[in-house]
Amino acid sequence: MTAISNAEFDAIFEGQPLMAIFRGMGAERSLELAELAWGLGIDVIELPIQTEADLEALRAVAAAGRAAGRIVGAGTVVSVRHVELAASAGAAFTVSPGFDPVVSRASAQAGLPPMPGVATATEVQAAMASGLTWLKAFPASLLGPAWFQAMAAPFPGARFVATGGMDASNAGAFLARGVRAVAVGSALEDPAQLPALAALLAE
Repeated sequence: MTAISNAEFDAIFEGQPLMAIFRGMGAERSLELAELAWGLGIDVIELPIQTEADLEALRAVAAAGRAAGRIVGAGTVVSVRHVELAASAGAAFTVSPGFDPVVSRASAQAGLPPMPGVATATEVQAAMASGLTWLKAFPASLLGPAWFQAMAAPFPGARFVATGGMDASNAGAFLARGVRAVAVGSALEDPAQLPALAALLAE
């Protein structure tokens, strides 16, 4: 089986330590938060697609992102059908909670770099064996910062995006352990978090 790649994320996350995730917020609120994120300097956004309303939000934010030169992807992509929906809604990439080689391959073939989710050395090894170097570590807050340092030794080529339970209070600790980016969601709705997130970007 030919290898696939998601090396496109090298450019997508260049100088981007944060990614925003907007789950189940509807088109209008997702657009508001997207504008807020872009204003902070968070250029990469993920919208999980689990309902028709989620797809409507993805279509709206992806269109606004294209107009503004920002990157918008689809999350919680767990089937080939989800890949098709993500592509039709204008997503630039896909993110999955786990690693399914069929879904990852379908995404790559659709021109959407796939980022599978991993939580064990076995999953990291399997994903990397298929050619994928950018991996979503989920749930990152339960794995803890030390997990990433431990994975770096056997898998120096892995590029991790820490997802799940991330906010301004803990993102720095994960970035300090070699995480390439941290995905934040509800933290962007908390005004108290915004200055701290902006400070992380400034670093």
